[in-house]
Amino acid sequence: MLTSLALIFLVGMLLGSVFAKLKLPSLLGMLLTGIVLGPYVLNIIDGSILNISADLRQLALVIILTRAGLSLDISELKKVGRPAVLMCFVPACFEIAAMAFFAPKILGITVLEAAIMGCVVAAVSPAVIVPRMIKLIEAGYGTDKSIPQLIMAGASVDDVFVIVLFTSFTSLATGGNISPFRFVEIPISIALGILVGALLGWLLHLLFKKIHMRDSAKVLIILSVSFLLLAIQKRLEHIIPFSGLLAVMAVGIATLQFYPTLAERLSAKFSKLWVAAEILLFVLVGATEDIRFAVAAGGKTIVLLFIVLAFRMAGVFLCLLRTELNHKERLFCMIAYIPKATVQAAIGGIPLAMGLSCGNIVLTVAVLSILITAPLGAFSVDLTYQKWLSHNHRIINR
Repeated sequence: MLTSLALIFLVGMLLGSVFAKLKLPSLLGMLLTGIVLGPYVLNIIDGSILNISADLRQLALVIILTRAGLSLDISELKKVGRPAVLMCFVPACFEIAAMAFFAPKILGITVLEAAIMGCVVAAVSPAVIVPRMIKLIEAGYGTDKSIPQLIMAGASVDDVFVIVLFTSFTSLATGGNISPFRFVEIPISIALGILVGALLGWLLHLLFKKIHMRDSAKVLIILSVSFLLLAIQKRLEHIIPFSGLLAVMAVGIATLQFYPTLAERLSAKFSKLWVAAEILLFVLVGATEDIRFAVAAGGKTIVLLFIVLAFRMAGVFLCLLRTELNHKERLFCMIAYIPKATVQAAIGGIPLAMGLSCGNIVLTVAVLSILITAPLGAFSVDLTYQKWLSHNHRIINR
């Protein structure tokens, strides 16, 4: 196992840096590492690691959601207003609906399986988008109309919304029937997740203010609370709807609201944790991908991905109607909402682990969506932001 972990981190970092030098997202190098070292190519990764890969991917998801919560200022959502709220769920709904309509016709799967697939690919990637939006803010591009803030705020909640839907649809798939009442559980799950997470965040901020401890100890406490929230979600899944992942993010948001100086420090700590978690996440999802299956399904899957992407962009356009943004700024927002990576790597293998018949094709679509949209979105943002967004010179001169 130790040899496998060494190879995962060393080769993952090496290929990640190579892709970064080529101006591509480093996560693509990590994904390639998993594919090459995994059981379908060189078969070097120890089986004991692959057996717990689902738990390791969930750990990485907790870290990225906590980090997002610690960075998501509710006042930014209020400042941007209606478009930011709509961007949290409308583009994802458009993409999921398009997948549910077209995937059964193209791939021959059921509507429910297509909805699960749609939820996997519908989340936008903070790993690709957030660093670029921070760069835009620092350089003063689009800040006069809060475009980078709009995209970051919407993307942060977009992931949680999609994960809640994914959990609901996979629950329906394992239950074997579709009841309208199950869809009523979605808003209940969201509300309880926010309430419980906000309450825990408030209690933790009181604890941290009263008892002096190292920030590293606070990180361990927050991680432990997050793991317990996920365990509670699993225990309550047949009793009361509850989103543990949304609660995890709400803990971070509440910490930022009640103790902003601590949130800033903890965010830096979680950013360091993400360095290792990101490598594990993308290498392990690459390792679970059967290349033979991906090649066989590739052509039709790529066509399907571009179809649903077009619907996603249409959803973004709808969100931006009746705003001050001109047509170039709206187009920029549409392409900035393309990249997929983090959530797809975290949940793409779950249907396969659950034994669902659509597990292989869902994982294939998840991996291909990363390979196609991450570089496409990253390149598009880098090539267009200087041409399409206004430049606030006062920001750059600070």
